[in-house]
Amino acid sequence: MAAKTGYRYPKAAALVVAGLVAMSSASANEPRPQLSVAPAAAAQQAAVADMLTHGLTVTMDQARIVRMPARVATLVIGNPLIADATVQNGGLMVLTGKGIGSTNLIALDARGEQLMSVQIRVRPQNDAVVQVYRGVERETYSCTPTCERTIAIGDSKPFFETALGNSRSRDGAASSRGGGAAPR
Repeated sequence: MAAKTGYRYPKAAALVVAGLVAMSSASANEPRPQLSVAPAAAAQQAAVADMLTHGLTVTMDQARIVRMPARVATLVIGNPLIADATVQNGGLMVLTGKGIGSTNLIALDARGEQLMSVQIRVRPQNDAVVQVYRGVERETYSCTPTCERTIAIGDSKPFFETALGNSRSRDGAASSRGGGAAPR
């Protein structure tokens, strides 16, 4: 019967301990054995390397979750009209596309040292968006499956303000229903 070690894989834990003992008992003049990087850490390093090489792409008005290096404390976005990003617990970044275009993201550690710089691309939505022009005035509708007003940069001011007001009213109504006291 195998002994309980508190680890999910007791044989793997024994190998790690044996490697640490071998490393500590080696003399200062002998080359020390190297432990290999854990598969999860290697996958994380590969994902970060791919992100640095190819950048990140997100769809406008959509959010994307990206695992960042553990030491990231602050994110800086070159153009906050294009994208927004926040760091969450556990090294997760929430990246949101706000406008079509390209910008950069810089990740800093707690001391303000730059850890990485990544190119961010925001692409248009894939759903059926229809733009209606009335002279120089533009209105945007999302037609999935029926056409509803939506807000897009470049819409005429009256249309934009009306669509934004409708959206805020709907959000306010939904919020007040969830937080109110129960009827008597």
